[in-house]
Amino acid sequence: MMQKPPPEDFLLKETNPHLGGGKVTGDKLASTYDLVEQMYYLYVRVVKAKDLPAKDVTGSCDPYVEVKLGNYKGTTRHFEKKSNPEWSQVFAFSKDRIQASVLEVTVKDKDSLKDDFIGRVLFDLNEVPRRVPPDSPLAPQWYRLDDKKGERAKGELMLAVWMGTQADEAFSEAWNSDAATVSGADGLANMRSKVYLSPKLWYLRVNIIEAQDLQPSDKGRYPEVFVKAILGNQALRTRISQSRTINPMWNEDLMFVAAEPFEEPLILSVEDRVAPNKDEVLGRCAIPLQYIDRRLDHRPVNTRWFNLEKHVVVEGEKKKEIKFSSRIHMRICLEGGYHVLDESTHYSSDLRPTAKQLWKNNIGVLELGILNAQGLMPMKTKDGRGTTDAYCVAKYGQKWVRTRTIIDSFIPRWNEQYTWEVFDPCTVITIGVFDNCHLHGGDKAGGSKDARIGKVRIRLSTLETDRVYTHSYPLLVLHPNGVKKMGEIHLAVRFTCSSLLNMLHMYSHPLLPKMHYIHPLTVSQLDSLRHQATQIVSMRLTRAEPPLRKEVVEYMLDVGSHMWSMRRSKANFFRIMGVFSGLIAVGKWFDQICHWRNPITTVLIHILFIILVMYPELILPTIFLYLFLIGVWHYRWRPRHPPHMDTRLSHADSAHPDELNEEFDTFPTSSPPDIVRMRYDRLRSIAGRIQTVVGDLATQGERLQSLLSWRDPRASALFVLFCLVSAIVLYVTPFQVVAFLSGIYVLRHPRFRYKLPSVPLNFFRRLPARTDCML
Repeated sequence: MMQKPPPEDFLLKETNPHLGGGKVTGDKLASTYDLVEQMYYLYVRVVKAKDLPAKDVTGSCDPYVEVKLGNYKGTTRHFEKKSNPEWSQVFAFSKDRIQASVLEVTVKDKDSLKDDFIGRVLFDLNEVPRRVPPDSPLAPQWYRLDDKKGERAKGELMLAVWMGTQADEAFSEAWNSDAATVSGADGLANMRSKVYLSPKLWYLRVNIIEAQDLQPSDKGRYPEVFVKAILGNQALRTRISQSRTINPMWNEDLMFVAAEPFEEPLILSVEDRVAPNKDEVLGRCAIPLQYIDRRLDHRPVNTRWFNLEKHVVVEGEKKKEIKFSSRIHMRICLEGGYHVLDESTHYSSDLRPTAKQLWKNNIGVLELGILNAQGLMPMKTKDGRGTTDAYCVAKYGQKWVRTRTIIDSFIPRWNEQYTWEVFDPCTVITIGVFDNCHLHGGDKAGGSKDARIGKVRIRLSTLETDRVYTHSYPLLVLHPNGVKKMGEIHLAVRFTCSSLLNMLHMYSHPLLPKMHYIHPLTVSQLDSLRHQATQIVSMRLTRAEPPLRKEVVEYMLDVGSHMWSMRRSKANFFRIMGVFSGLIAVGKWFDQICHWRNPITTVLIHILFIILVMYPELILPTIFLYLFLIGVWHYRWRPRHPPHMDTRLSHADSAHPDELNEEFDTFPTSSPPDIVRMRYDRLRSIAGRIQTVVGDLATQGERLQSLLSWRDPRASALFVLFCLVSAIVLYVTPFQVVAFLSGIYVLRHPRFRYKLPSVPLNFFRRLPARTDCML
């Protein structure tokens, strides 16, 4: 089924910005700002004042400083009754918006009616020095204050004034002229650029073995005992013990996600099912996580007996019963050998295990320049007109970055650069654009949420090393009424590799740490643990100051991507059809040969067939040589830019309104009748699993296709070289020997098999699929 090409607006556009002022510096780990366009600012550092005169009737002085440049005015905080105040505040005025030739720095005395003028210092902008890092910061100087007539006034002010770029150390802490309309400390804090770190996550394994000497209240019946475990907002329970005695056994594993610092203890309660909806607590214990063993491999940790405390309710208050001999036998450990998944494995930005001791050295550095956005849509209404206060969030590994908010602009220019260490090339960086709704007391105004403008994902393995990619990415968001382009974001990306051999060696490693293969977790366990991990990350980042809000974190981590959607299922089906279309094309080609549509080709195939029948040892080398030639031939058409969100692939541009209505429906559905609701939800949950399986099948097929497509240049290079070497080896080795060795290897004894996946399988799993481009 042929599909119409996507609209031009939805495509990626290559750009040619003037990065780094034309200079590219060599030190990759330093923040060189060579991936962004230079933006110039006039910086004013107000340090302190001395010998200020008293202006009040009381004979005291409440000084503050006003820094004024044309229409833009910034003020320092004021001090009560202090003639030698220290402010140490920085002001930054964007050069693009400067509308005056004189900078005016005025010292004033705060008064209830009208602030008194103390003195001022004037600067001619043509005389201001320019500072370029890595020059040392400009030393502040004492300036004498003048009155309004230009004559000497009492007091002095220590200042530094210079012209610099956004690479200046003072930029992040400076009051910015872009924030002239923002009021209050909270509003200013909410628009500054910030770096956040995800909490360190652990899997907590609780192996509940047995309990002893339980004391149920009704001695005349067999107790139906189970154990309930609670960690924060996670609650799990064992099955009811089959040994219906006061010494029940379970030997059951419960898995939780725990985050450092460990704030809440693990609370276990042994309960007896007295009646269908009534449980009696037979004993409780609380275990702080700080003292729990940590293990790096699958070697078992020691078991321990824990005393259970009986809780007796006396007049509504819980009291502990001291004389109580019940105990519970458990094996508890924090698993350091797993990677705690907090995002979908298709879009993972980090695959390292929790324990630092197991980390390998980094293989390179990722640098991202967030330049600007264009054509943003109005996201909210202010003073009767549409406005947007946009900021970007980028997430890779444990490090989240947030740019400053650009107030009231549909073409914001950020020009901020960030750096990440890379430990695995088969990872994805996610960049999202949001509208800030918390600059003007949004928190108090009914809990408004930051609106999503769109996001971009870039898989590192699809990037060539040491190349600067500058592209304008469409920001596409699916709404209940269809897919909509919200604007474009302009990015510069560079992936620098420290050792090509190390990186190529990574392709033979398993994607996840060893423990995932030696002691695998079940699919349902992984799903529930991923949900818990995203909740914990979201909660912790919301508690940062300023907060990275829940809606932002959940959009970046793709929290709802597993939900059933007719559109996604259809898209995955057509992905599979796209993979099989290659096989169908080969079948049609062979059919044409059989029907002598092209006699010359048919004669050549006949000759090749006779040669291969006479010399069967040539079959495999010929196939590998053919694949090698196809791979080399396709190199000319290798993709020149990173993949981006594809509306056609996602079937977002052709979705029926009813399908979109279903996709944006609540879960459970808001359809009224109870039976319809129950059946519909059941259908959606089953269909969601089918959708995942279909997507996974499509992923495997697309990985096969990507072997020779040069989508991942290093993987294609490795495979093409492997094909060449295989062709040469198979030409000189008798076919019978190869067939014999292959058969013996496939049928080898289990003693010679390993639980870890083989090198070819690891290589295959690391190949890129088109999941990165799915909306």
